Parts: sequence; structure tokens; C-alpha cells
Amino acid sequence: MTSTLEGRRIAVTGAAGGIGLAIVDRLMAEGAEPVGLDVKGLDRLPEGVRGLEVDLTSPASVAEVVAELYSTDERPVDLVNSAGIVEDDVAAEDMDVAQFDAVHGVNVRGVFVTSQAFGRELLARGGGSIVNIASMSGNALVNWPQKQSAYNSSKAAVSALSRSLAVEWGARGVRVNTVSPGYVDTPLNHLKAHMHEGWKADTVLGRFATPEEVAGAVAFLLGPDAGYFVGAELLMDGGSSLR
Repeated sequence: MTSTLEGRRIAVTGAAGGIGLAIVDRLMAEGAEPVGLDVKGLDRLPEGVRGLEVDLTSPASVAEVVAELYSTDERPVDLVNSAGIVEDDVAAEDMDVAQFDAVHGVNVRGVFVTSQAFGRELLARGGGSIVNIASMSGNALVNWPQKQSAYNSSKAAVSALSRSLAVEWGARGVRVNTVSPGYVDTPLNHLKAHMHEGWKADTVLGRFATPEEVAGAVAFLLGPDAGYFVGAELLMDGGSSLR
């Protein structure tokens, strides 16, 4: 049976690890041709996957990557924005503004810059799909007890930005949607292992999501079965927001 993503070119930011790497693996399994974008660590990509180094906060760097992808192949390139960073456990009153700006720079500016550059090409080619990774912490609740006002607010901005782009571009053939995971079993979460039992206790399912589960949601939104999803946000938080 032919996959619904067979032959699709799909760029994935933050592809060198965590959720991004799981998305690359899932897209390969679905027959797509993923391109991994990251600032470092591209040697971790599966064999045969093209990797391109990029600074997501730089319009020039992103434009260079987009130009490279279209230089020898005019097929549309869909986009998954998976890259993201989080500040250390810092109280809002003590946070340096530079740290706040750094988190928003990657998590919000990066999503806008990449969506704009890839979106322009998709609009010119009659359509495509963009999926952004937000978070339950920018949607249904505020993570606790860790203090992460920069991260939480940045992910709320990703949700709002995605809806805005969906309204502007949907009728022109570019679907923009969002996946908002709860706690996911990634190396980033392992840095706060002392909080894990409390986080799990706050979910109905009593466990973390796997990166592969998030990748499955992304693959669904990219595919034709989600053809009527525009500006949707899939909240997959294991029931955390029900507590």
C-alpha cells in the first residue's frame, strides 16, 4: 500500500534530536523525503537523509536553505517546525532579558522566519502543509513547579501565530496546523529528572508521551486525511489539562 506521504519533500527543523529526529524517522517510514534542518548535530540524522545547517533566527540563513532546496528540484517542500529551547528554572523576577529574548528568538521568531520563507514558495506552487510544534504549556495550563515564563509565553505565541497564518494562507492552499504535546520523553526533559514523578502524577495516563507518538500526530496533519484541518491545534497532553 502506498503511503499518503510517498514522495513528499518535508523539511524538519530541530531534526538532530528529540521530537525532531522522531519526526524524520516517521516521515521516512511513510515514504516521504525529509530534509533535516538544525544548527548542529546533523551527523545524527539517519543514513540517506539530507541535512542542512541553518540559523532559524536569521532570514538570510533560512533563505539560503530554501534556495538550496529548490535549486535543482522544483517540487514543493512542506515544513515541520520542531526546533525549540527552554530556559533554566529561573523566576521571572530574576530572569535576564537576554535569556527571555533567546528563547523567543528560537521558539517564535524562528517559526515565523521559516514559515514565511517556506510558505512563500508553497503559495507560489499552489499549496502545501506546515505543522508547528507548540506545547500544552502555551495552551491549556502553565507547567509547574518549574519556572519557565519565557518558554510558556513563546509556545502560546506559536499557537497564535499558527492560527494567524492559517487564516491568511488556508484559502490559498497552504494548511497551517499545530501539535501541542505535554511532557515528552526527550533528553531535554531528562535534565529535570527530579520533577518526573510529579509531572507523571499530574497526567491521567501517568506517563510521558514518546517522541514517536508526537511524530504520528505530525504525520497525520501533513497528510490528506487531515485535509479539512486548518488552524487546528492537537492537544496531546495525556490528560494533564483535565486535572
